[in-house]
Amino acid sequence: MKRPVKTGLPTPSAPIEWATIADGVFYTAQIPIKPDGKIETGDIAEQTTLTLDNLKRSLKAAGGTLADVAQVLIYLPDPTDFPGMNAVYAEYFAAPYPNRATIVAQLMVPGARIEIVAYAHIRKSSKPRAASRKAPAKKAAKKKTGRR
Repeated sequence: MKRPVKTGLPTPSAPIEWATIADGVFYTAQIPIKPDGKIETGDIAEQTTLTLDNLKRSLKAAGGTLADVAQVLIYLPDPTDFPGMNAVYAEYFAAPYPNRATIVAQLMVPGARIEIVAYAHIRKSSKPRAASRKAPAKKAAKKKTGRR
């Protein structure tokens, strides 16, 4: 069953969640949205920084980190923004890097120069889980006497 992640980001006006998690898999699509709900309209470096900060915040709310991200899809309306985006992206992720694709596409949010879709596997808590049933007792070893 999926559940929304309480990211602390502004409430979306569209019928979406900023992030959901299901069976330990985190799903999100992030844009350069500020805490007041307005879109950052600066250059690609500013927009990428805010978008990745929002991703980091959402992962933390789900119990994960950027190291848990397995795949990233980046949407850019202007292919000339790729080098600026890539320079900021390299500051957020370390090897082994997530699998990534960059797609040139028109975005639905006016003023947005980037949208990032990310998938992550959020590790389960390291707390030991209670056993669902009692483990069977070990059988005592039978002595071999040579007699039958």
